[in-house]
Amino acid sequence: MSAEKAKVLHDSQQQTQTQQQQTKVHVHKKKWVSTGEKVLYTLVSSLAIAASVFIVSYSSSLDSMNRDIQKLEGNISDQKVVNENLQYKIKELSDPERILKIAKKNGLKIHQSKVKQADTVSGS
Repeated sequence: MSAEKAKVLHDSQQQTQTQQQQTKVHVHKKKWVSTGEKVLYTLVSSLAIAASVFIVSYSSSLDSMNRDIQKLEGNISDQKVVNENLQYKIKELSDPERILKIAKKNGLKIHQSKVKQADTVSGS
């Protein structure tokens, strides 16, 4: 009997070992970031990079445009000064006394004593 009990005991131990081996379950470790989250993070980061590149390029073009505007304004103010100087010279050179002085110096005679300043030039 003891051999029989030993055999039964041995068989029961083998069955429990096979049951223990069969009940082992592989536990999947949860990933820190899932695949969907990776896709979303990639999409959001690429959009952020694209937006920052657009902003930098826009601000660069805006800056260069402002510099061009400032140069043009400087050129305009310089041209206004030149125009004012030329207007002053026109008034100075069209002075009737100066014209009479040059005419007398070159031997011209004045038949009428009335000398008028020509403000407007009429062209046809």
